[in-house]
Amino acid sequence: MSVSKLYIDHAVADDPQTKAICQRINAPYEIIDHADALFKSVSSADDPVQQGKQILYLTRNKGNFLKKCPGTRHYTCCDYQILHIGTFCTMDCSYCILQAYFHPPLLQYFVNHDDMLNELNALFAEEKLYRVGTGEFTDSLIWEQWTDLSSLLVSKFAHQSCSVLELKTKTVAIDKLKGLNHRRKTIMAWSLNTEKIIKSDERHTSSLSARLKAAAKCESWGYPLAFHFDPMVIYDGCEADYQNVVRQIFTHVSPDNVVWISLGTFRFIPTLKQIIQQRFPDSRIIYGEFITGLDGKMRYFKPLRIALFQKMVSYIREIAPQVTVYFCMEDDEVWGKTLGFLPSERGGLPNMLDDSARKHCGVN
Repeated sequence: MSVSKLYIDHAVADDPQTKAICQRINAPYEIIDHADALFKSVSSADDPVQQGKQILYLTRNKGNFLKKCPGTRHYTCCDYQILHIGTFCTMDCSYCILQAYFHPPLLQYFVNHDDMLNELNALFAEEKLYRVGTGEFTDSLIWEQWTDLSSLLVSKFAHQSCSVLELKTKTVAIDKLKGLNHRRKTIMAWSLNTEKIIKSDERHTSSLSARLKAAAKCESWGYPLAFHFDPMVIYDGCEADYQNVVRQIFTHVSPDNVVWISLGTFRFIPTLKQIIQQRFPDSRIIYGEFITGLDGKMRYFKPLRIALFQKMVSYIREIAPQVTVYFCMEDDEVWGKTLGFLPSERGGLPNMLDDSARKHCGVN
């Protein structure tokens, strides 16, 4: 999807990055003093989500760039650090929580990178292992067509030895990563799903084959890799389809170069259901067997989740027995019945992931 109009916060109108982005985007732009009218215009559109994907607002991040992953005390969290580079996404997945999370949903990119780099400097000065990612409130690589952000971040992380950067995407926008001296401090990660779900519920994303070919290229350039199956969707025949995805991963890349694989089933806040019904009338993902979880989200019944996880873990273990597999936002019962151990028995999930980062990325 392409941007049809660019709005610029007057406070960043003279920023060199702003000018560079304007040159790269072939669209009209408008400098505004306040964003209230813009937000109101997007919110009042017939389809605010669609409208917000076609407008880019360049502004400052007035809060912290680094934020701790907003987990919940009811489920095991990975203790991730989010690098808040911007908001929303040009792709259009039916299940995306960002449709209901942002009010209004609008593409925003933060150009005050000096502040971002200062926060990273402070983080690195702690000389502690942090796992940092940009893919929580947006896709990590959609910005590649307009910015040099990834090149900046890869270089920044390459010049320290304690933390790792994870760039997570559904795109194949990797060309600018070739030839960078990353020193294996950047993990290239892809969100994956079955071909059925990609076709029905992941509009404007790269195909499964294209994502895996991009992963193979990044491996050839020396990058460590990761994969995320989240959300996994339960449907007739899904087990065989997910098994096929696992097999395809390891025909493209080496198990020894995969830092971790995460698993999580489809879950959603109740307000997202109506948005999916309106925007994706042909989607069937919201009509499964759900129950309200401890975090207020609708989740598949636990026995269904466990059954799918058990099969998925067996598929991965058959080909890549040493790869670190973990669950995103699940409890001890799921861990015990699926992986045969609790995170606490291995020092906690953050410690497990830190150990894998040390092994694959050479961090202290």
